[in-house]
Amino acid sequence: MTSRKLGFGLAAAIVLAAGAASAQTPAKTPAAAHTSATAAAQTGDRLAGYYYPTPNSTETYESQLQTIAGTERAQRIQFTTVVSQGTLQSPYRVPYAVFAKGDAADRLIIVGLVPGEMSTIYRMRGVLSNMTTQARTSPFLQERTVAEDVNFFDLLKLLGFRQVTITDGDKLTHQVTIK
Repeated sequence: MTSRKLGFGLAAAIVLAAGAASAQTPAKTPAAAHTSATAAAQTGDRLAGYYYPTPNSTETYESQLQTIAGTERAQRIQFTTVVSQGTLQSPYRVPYAVFAKGDAADRLIIVGLVPGEMSTIYRMRGVLSNMTTQARTSPFLQERTVAEDVNFFDLLKLLGFRQVTITDGDKLTHQVTIK
């Protein structure tokens, strides 16, 4: 699948999951990450050790956007399903899997499937940056925000996600709390 088709898949996921929403205020830049080897233990992260290793680093992203009223578990599941379908239908192997977990499906998880593809925090941020680029091309964000002022974390906030975890699927995990 070309980057354009994957971007279309992400855009379609945004439109399907979000539906109608009111105009939003642009977001600020994310807070600095800090290392926390015991973050999972301190927060009672029951998914750590099953879907991903205990987070090596964490950060908090404070979005200026508000979650779209009426957005529920079903919309978040639909969003991740459409994104996953886009990666599964790709003519090449996409190096990660995307899915939602938690009782409210408000925890997005991105797991690297290819050794070395997400072996550093910088490569993980590169994947998130690509997702931001794809999200900005969606008519949904272009109509309701200043698309160049928002990022993938803002999109997740609109949809009611409270956390995104990205891992290499082996040793490295970075977790972002979205507020």
